This record gives sequence, C-alpha cells and structure tokens, in this order.
Amino acid sequence: MKKFFKILLFILLGLIIIGTFVFLWNKSKVKEVEYEIVKMEVRTIEKITIITGTVEPRNEVDLKPQISGIITALYKESGDLVKSGDVIAKVQVIPDISQLNSAESQLKLAEINLEKSKNDFDRTSQLYKSGVVSKEAYDNSTSAYKTAKEEVANAKENIEIIKEGISKNTAKYSNTLIKATISGMILDIPVKVGNSVIQSNNFNDGTTIATIANMNDLIFKGNVDETEVGRIAVGNDVKLMIGAMQDAKLDAVLEYIAPKGAVENGATLFEIKAAVKKSENANTGFIRSGYSANGEIVTAKVENVYSLPESSIEFSGDSTFVYIVNKDKKAKEKYIKTPVKLGLSDGINVQILSGVKKDDEVRGKVKIDEKMKKNVPMQ
Repeated sequence: MKKFFKILLFILLGLIIIGTFVFLWNKSKVKEVEYEIVKMEVRTIEKITIITGTVEPRNEVDLKPQISGIITALYKESGDLVKSGDVIAKVQVIPDISQLNSAESQLKLAEINLEKSKNDFDRTSQLYKSGVVSKEAYDNSTSAYKTAKEEVANAKENIEIIKEGISKNTAKYSNTLIKATISGMILDIPVKVGNSVIQSNNFNDGTTIATIANMNDLIFKGNVDETEVGRIAVGNDVKLMIGAMQDAKLDAVLEYIAPKGAVENGATLFEIKAAVKKSENANTGFIRSGYSANGEIVTAKVENVYSLPESSIEFSGDSTFVYIVNKDKKAKEKYIKTPVKLGLSDGINVQILSGVKKDDEVRGKVKIDEKMKKNVPMQ
C-alpha cells in the first residue's frame, strides 16, 4: 500500500513539473501583433486653434464719489437695470472742523461788514435825498451794501456745503447723490450703508460705490501663444463654448490682436478680443460677466477630401509611410510599406494627397486585447 502511494506521489510531481514547463513555454512564445484595418474616408478636416479666456462687458464703469463721507442710503441692488442719471446711493458729508471754523469766521466777518455797509447806505441815502452828497457817492454806497449782502449769502452757502455737501442753490448739482453715468446693469455694489467712502482725486482713485456695464455688448478676452498668433487674423470667426453653460455656443468675431506680447511663466502670450454676437437661441440664457470660455478659431479647412487616421501613419524623419494590406494572401509579407504625401491634419485624421488608393486597406493601430482593456485604469 505504501509503495502505491509513493508511485502516485511521483506521478503527480511529474505532472506538475511537466505542466509548469508547458505553461512557461507557451507564455514565452511571441504572439503575433494584430492591427486594426482601416480604409480612406471622405471627410472635412479643420485645423483649429483653441483660446482660453473670459466673457466680459466691453464697457465697465466704476462709480466713485466726488466727496468723502458715509453711505446713508442705497437705492439699487446688484443685477438691477439702470438708466443714465438714476440715483444709486446717497453720501452724507463728514465736515472738516478746520474748514467749518474758517467758514463760520468768514460768515461773522461778512455780517459785520454788512452791518457797516447798511449803516453807510442809510446815511448816504438820507444825505442824497437832501442834496448834500453827489449821485456818485450814493451809487458807491449802494454797490458796497449789495456786495456785503452777497458776501453774507455766499458765506452761509459755504457753511451748508461743508456741513451737508449741498446748498439750496446747487441742489441739482449735488455731489451727495451718486448717479449712474451710463445705462446698463449694476454688476456689483461693494459698499453697505454706514461704510465710509473716499472721494476721487489726483492722489486717490476713490472708493468704488457701484460697477455698471452694458451686458448687451460683450467681448471675449483671451491670450494666444506666440506659436499660434501668426495663424489668426482680425475678422476670423470664433466659436465660443462657455464652461458654465454646457449646451450654449456663441458666435464671435475677432477684432483685436495685441501688437506686443507679455511673458507669463516663460511663455510669450498675446491678448486678443472678439466681439460676441447676439444670440437668438433661447437656451443660451443670461451670460454673466467673468464666465470662463474656450474660443475656437478655424485657421485652415479642406472639405470632402480622402483621409486616414493619423495613428495609421508612420513618421520617419521628413518622410511618411503607411502599411497597405498585401492583397496576395500567399505572400510572406502581410503589409507593404508605402510612402504617402500628407495634407492638412486636425490631430486625429490627416488628409491623404497621394500614395494610397481609394480601395486600399491600411494597417491601423494595434488592437487592444479585451482583458487588457478591463485592466486599463479609468482616467
């Protein structure tokens, strides 16, 4: 019985060894590479330059106060449509103490001068009626009295302006009311009631109270690499695809290419601007300022030409080849290496000018085994 088990054990061990050698031998055999077979197809090929950028209003205006003070009221909100002249906010002036003291002092002096001029006028008027003084002396006294009254009125108005930023005579020219300078949409109101604001002057840009833009006049702004800028020209059509609006595509026309580039991260970029055409597509929706977008410009195009996938082309120096399936099935070589002349390429398909016939079958890319496909990680 023991002898039987020993024999069985040796047989099993031998089978394992033989099976291992067979497995390794089969694995070491070089499998024949299989290729996809393709034929020429008639298609339209376009060479496209892609530009990244944003959609912005052409004219965007920042409203800044002409006086310093505190926001006491806001009459509009972001997103509201306004017309030129509409009041957006009101600013309360913070009077300067030194200016106020000076203005009050000027008023007191003007009142003193007015009282003296009035007394002189009353006295001269009586003497003139009595025929004691000349007409010239009376006229001079009258003029001095009127001038003194005007100085008092100006001094009072000056105090009103310092305190309130407005006077009765200048109400329609008030700087305390912040008005829209253009018609359009309010994009942003960065201030709140109670915020202090600084006036715009030669030394300070001033506090922005509101930003207004005409959202019916939009442009696409982007940057083009120096390797691509030579392929585009003013007047080119641009197809815009907005990331936030997946189903929307807009048409635009290139209207500006910067004559000077700017270096960013080691690359020279040129700014471009394209005027966005009004879209009648109801699915477009409202286009917001600052949307990111990709612009496509067709720099070259050929229609109804024979083409092959670029993956079927072999590049060797300045020469290009394809491998045409040998129609002689008995021949040793399955593929015939043939030089070809190429035309326009879009990166996927390439135009074939010569070297391949309409009915020729061409070796394409390597077939991927189904098991290998399952093992390829998802990108």
